[in-house]
Amino acid sequence: MGTGERCWSRREQALLWTVLVAAWDAAWGQLRYSVPEELPKGSFVGDVAKDLGLELPALRDRGVRVISEGRTQYFYLHGKTGHLVTAERIDREQLCRLVEKCVLRCEVIVEGDMQAYDIEVEITDVNDNAPIFRQAEKELRMSESATPGTRILLSEAHDPDSGPNSLQRYELGGDEHFSLAVQAGPGGDQRPELVLAKALDREEAAFHELVLKASDGGEPALTGTARIRVAVLDANDNAPVFSQAEYTVRVSEDVPVGSVLVAVRATDADEGLNGNVRYIFHKISDRESELFHLDSEKGEISLKDNLDFEEVSTHKLEVQALDGGELFDTAKVLVTVTDVNDNAPVISVRSCLSEISEDASPGTVVALLHVQDKDSGVNGQVRCLLDEGVPFRLRSSQGSYYRVVTAGELDREKVSEYNLTVRAVDGGSPALESSAVLALRVLDVNDNAPVFAEARYSARLAENNAAGALVLTVRASDEDWGQNARVRYRLSEGRVRGAPLSSYVSVQAETGALYALRSFDYEEVREVRLWVWAEDGGAPALSSNVSVRLEIVDENDNAPQVLYPPPPTPSAAGSGWAGVELAPRSAEPEALVAKVVAVDADSGQNAWLSYELAKATEPGLFRVGLHSGEVRTARFPLARDAARQSLVVVVKDHGRPALSATATLTVVLAESVAELLSELGSAAAAPGEPAGSLTRWLVLAVAAVSCLFFAFLLLLLALRLRRWRRSQLLAASGSAALRGVPASHFVGIDGVRAFLHSYSHEVSLTADSRKSHLRLSSGSCCDTLPARPPPDEPAPLLGEDPSAPPVSFSREPLSAPLPFLC
Repeated sequence: MGTGERCWSRREQALLWTVLVAAWDAAWGQLRYSVPEELPKGSFVGDVAKDLGLELPALRDRGVRVISEGRTQYFYLHGKTGHLVTAERIDREQLCRLVEKCVLRCEVIVEGDMQAYDIEVEITDVNDNAPIFRQAEKELRMSESATPGTRILLSEAHDPDSGPNSLQRYELGGDEHFSLAVQAGPGGDQRPELVLAKALDREEAAFHELVLKASDGGEPALTGTARIRVAVLDANDNAPVFSQAEYTVRVSEDVPVGSVLVAVRATDADEGLNGNVRYIFHKISDRESELFHLDSEKGEISLKDNLDFEEVSTHKLEVQALDGGELFDTAKVLVTVTDVNDNAPVISVRSCLSEISEDASPGTVVALLHVQDKDSGVNGQVRCLLDEGVPFRLRSSQGSYYRVVTAGELDREKVSEYNLTVRAVDGGSPALESSAVLALRVLDVNDNAPVFAEARYSARLAENNAAGALVLTVRASDEDWGQNARVRYRLSEGRVRGAPLSSYVSVQAETGALYALRSFDYEEVREVRLWVWAEDGGAPALSSNVSVRLEIVDENDNAPQVLYPPPPTPSAAGSGWAGVELAPRSAEPEALVAKVVAVDADSGQNAWLSYELAKATEPGLFRVGLHSGEVRTARFPLARDAARQSLVVVVKDHGRPALSATATLTVVLAESVAELLSELGSAAAAPGEPAGSLTRWLVLAVAAVSCLFFAFLLLLLALRLRRWRRSQLLAASGSAALRGVPASHFVGIDGVRAFLHSYSHEVSLTADSRKSHLRLSSGSCCDTLPARPPPDEPAPLLGEDPSAPPVSFSREPLSAPLPFLC
């Protein structure tokens, strides 16, 4: 019971000491713990979260994990408590059989902070192994002539435990002829020797049975025994002697298996069986017994398995030479293993990002790498390299750690994914290298506005289109990715003929298709200019615009419209004056009779008009200009030709299909106004209306016009007399100021002629004439009024033109008004 209490007390003290050391080392970024071996899985090692000052919620969020050196993971981190616990049962003797102090190293990786902390866990020994002799039974031979004090070296016991739990003492029992002596070796080990205490007598006892007991210092102590049988022989005077007390050999770790490393030699001066020497390993570890083979006859030490400098660099062996009488000599063999560059550097990715935003600032840590080379010296010196031409670089961190950080700006639109190859090259010759590939995807940031496929768009749309017709499709692309590259379209605000632009056209938000919402009329809207915006789905959104020109194409949807002759109205149709033209019977061929004037609201060839005489009373009498619409005589009028000619003129455009309109002209063949009026009066009178009523109205109309004409003449004569009298007065007073005034500054009778010529008629009136004479000029039916004479061509004053015809006043009533308009 007391032993158990002392044991727990020691464990508590060890744990307390471990906590104090861990608290001290945590301040320097390194944690140290100590635990005994053979603890069950899940045993507590240390409170990592507390020692590193990490909160438990942050511990889970930052992604903390433990990585052990080698392939076996001996520890793991408990996520809920933050404790470092054992992942499996640990056997110190298996892990550290050649090392006095057994230390396991692991690392705590905090992925969120890209930090690594070293942890050293010392595995303390527990007395779980008893001393073991390599040979449980051994037979020795000793000559009966051996004197007391003769010593025979015995095989040592082996205890894998360390410290107090290792081998502590030997005990011998079974016979009074022998005693035990323990000598201290150069390394502090105990070497048992069998000492002859009493002279032997083969005739008394040919064999002696002994028991060698080895005990460790554990509580309770564990023991191991070996049975020794000593055979008493006849006398053997000389022991074997090695040529060297110590053999030293240096071999490369890549020496082939089966190679002879060294050959030991011992000689014995005796003859016969006593001089026959054989060789055995006297002191050798389990691992070394697996590596080396000793030829008992030749003394050659050869290699049974591959050497590994990184495992053990020096092997210390003891070889014993025995003769036939069990006399021996011992020699040491020191095998030094030299390093060969047989281990490539190992790159361990402790933490790595799989995604990074393209707007990450330079210096952002992408990955945390650990590089290790098991070789030593130059062979273990490692250089780390990163691919060239990438915006990343390697930065050396603590110990053998490297950080991969951004060295410049990232652009996902140029490179969306990186496969970074990190190479580790050692300093051996030839150099060995290894590599690790880091896959890194660049996340998009909305840094690119949509770009239209064309700098500007234009389309032609025929008028009278159907509502909803597709006009054109605009296309914009965004170099970003995902939602940032999703483009939506919209129209800019505007107005067309006072109405909102959105009532004329619309754009499909997803496809960019532009549709006409109504039917366009070329005669109203000939062109629509608008702006289309493209906006991406980023936050904040980026946008761009493009101009779109929509040209309305004319269609032949308007028939020609006849301006002259005007369409007949009910009053004009009743009076017979609609489209009436006068042509003298004495007219020559190609004389202008009338002109059909028409317009077309369309444009282009749809508005090109052509004229054609469709119907005529006398087909060969008149013709119509194809493009001018002028109606001219084709021949001399004949006496048999009817006085009243009806012409139907068809006006056509050049559209497809062509549209047309008709104009009806009435041409009266007459030499005088009286004949014209008579003809028109007889044609216009209704069947039930007396002709005297129409004549009365015509007389009143002519009288009114004549009165206005005489009043105008009297006004001109009065002005002329006034100016003449003023000039006489000025002449009488001796002033000649008006003598140089040109006659064009005065208005005479020719003003009346100009007035009459504006209607393309010439009228001759005489004071004593009983009839009026009217003569039509060849250009009497022009469709425009002639321009007034320019100021530099003054009209002659009244009475100064000798060629002016005499003025006559008709007392005979006229039968119809004069048609002054063509």
